Amino acid sequence: MPVHVIRSTDLTRVPWKNGGGTTAEIAVFPTGAGFETFGWRVSMADVASDGPFSAFPGIDRTLIVMEGNGIELSVDGVPYLLDGPSTKLSFPGDDPTLGRLLSGPIRDLNIMTRRGQFRHRTRIVEAGTVLLAEDTQATFIVVLDPPLDVTVNGEVHALGRLDTLMLQATQDLIPLSGNGRAILIEIAPADAARKGDIRS
Repeated sequence: MPVHVIRSTDLTRVPWKNGGGTTAEIAVFPTGAGFETFGWRVSMADVASDGPFSAFPGIDRTLIVMEGNGIELSVDGVPYLLDGPSTKLSFPGDDPTLGRLLSGPIRDLNIMTRRGQFRHRTRIVEAGTVLLAEDTQATFIVVLDPPLDVTVNGEVHALGRLDTLMLQATQDLIPLSGNGRAILIEIAPADAARKGDIRS
């Protein structure tokens, strides 16, 4: 299966939709799609100040804190506390969202899927083996705490902090080794909802 290692140091930064900062885009589908046309998008952002989030009508999104002391998100007036690395929140991109840093800047991971086209699921993984959901089409393993090695097709990929391994769906077991943790992202077509909601 095709495998692509995306080093955090090689990411290209692009402006936020609302112009309030920049985001490092990890991957987008279709390739080269803009904010209004992507089916799914995975990116990483540095948040250095309080303020509003960009609106993404028709988009379901998950935000995961990767580094820093956390953030409070107010989504449509309801506060949610993400108080450290690996904490996350899934919410509609349509809803007005404000961010308030708890203590200093953070780095976060953003997963966005266009409602009616794709859905997504995220979970923390460690050393052991990973089996993907049956309807998964695109998979990302983003390292939260290194070191972590991922073996695919007999080849070992050594991943550092915030590095990403991208691969297509497989029903093979994916071995992980090392003392680190990673965020596993699975993206599937929206009709996978008939077999269970995979957005979390």
